[in-house]
Amino acid sequence: MEKLNQIFQKHINEGKYPGVQWKINFNNKNYEGKVGYKNLETEEIIEEDTIYRIWSMTKPIVAVAAMQLIENEQMSLDDPINKYLPEFSNLKVLKDEENISITTFLKNPPTIKDLFLHTAGFSYNFLNDSIGKEYEKIKLFQSSTSSLEEEILLLSKVPLLFQPSTKWRYSVSMDVLARILEVVLQEPLQVILEKQIFSPLYMKDTSFFINKNNTHRLMKSYEFDYVENKLTEIIADPQKIGTYGYPISNNQYARGGHGLYSTTVDYMSFANMLHSGKSKDGKKIIDKKTINFMTKNLLSPSFFPIEILSIGTIKDKDYVNDLDAYGWGLGFRTLVDRSKNSNLGSIGEFGWSGAAATYFLVDPVKNISAVLMTQVLNADSNLKKDFYRFIYTNL
Repeated sequence: MEKLNQIFQKHINEGKYPGVQWKINFNNKNYEGKVGYKNLETEEIIEEDTIYRIWSMTKPIVAVAAMQLIENEQMSLDDPINKYLPEFSNLKVLKDEENISITTFLKNPPTIKDLFLHTAGFSYNFLNDSIGKEYEKIKLFQSSTSSLEEEILLLSKVPLLFQPSTKWRYSVSMDVLARILEVVLQEPLQVILEKQIFSPLYMKDTSFFINKNNTHRLMKSYEFDYVENKLTEIIADPQKIGTYGYPISNNQYARGGHGLYSTTVDYMSFANMLHSGKSKDGKKIIDKKTINFMTKNLLSPSFFPIEILSIGTIKDKDYVNDLDAYGWGLGFRTLVDRSKNSNLGSIGEFGWSGAAATYFLVDPVKNISAVLMTQVLNADSNLKKDFYRFIYTNL
């Protein structure tokens, strides 16, 4: 495994990453490593218990919590979202995706299933579309003090980009789903996730909040500046994910699409659970049949290829769509075409990643779980590609 540390050290030496921590579980054997710093300026090294902002790796956790409600028949995938959130009852949709001023009526309201699948018609502020620009205008999710309820009320006043169930667009839909969890269970999202996921999986360092005694464990966040070809402080330009609120010490803060802090130990506990639906000591988190359903592709071929086109994405000869080989399930990417994935991986390998280059995968066929942690926005994608390639050519 020292070979993998050497691969990661090369990325660090090139000035693209401050440090990297990883874990792999293969056939119930654990491998792990860490290289580099959690803070370049102070040269503090990464520790076993270093904490990371996991950004969109929040989403799969929320997805599992939501599917627990589906299992318990507390809500249905076919329920329209305004059944739980009446503020969306007068939702409109753009008649033309390029024109924010002309809207029309919905043919069908977005459903719970649309939220999971990112087919509801929402967008993200960093995406290159008219609704993303509108989210930026209203500063959606950029506050570090607002409640999830307040942000969703703000979102409900913006039209959808397209008619629900007609396209795939990576979006804030998991934030809407998280708010529905709060409404159904009548508890804050923080409490729901602690009771349903974190406590039974012994994820003691996973939360939307870091205790003051633990702030020294947090890896500093950087951004890679491709013009200067170096790591910098976070660049807070308009329509950048770095403008999103991500407070350290607000214990009232919660989001469905980002916001969680975690460690490699904790997230590996979650990833390992996704093989069986149970904790390591046998507590049932979710049914195995439910996991199988969540992690298979549920998009029709007409939605392919799925891709995330951020502001500034240039489709030149060097452009690679990381999702070209993947479909989408209920909260996870899922591998559907190995030929578009350098013939690596297993059909049904699933997982997700975070904006600061965090990443995880679960391979039920080969009995692999893997977690990769660092903290770089706008990062070079070769780090996770090297991680993936190493796993499938060495294990």
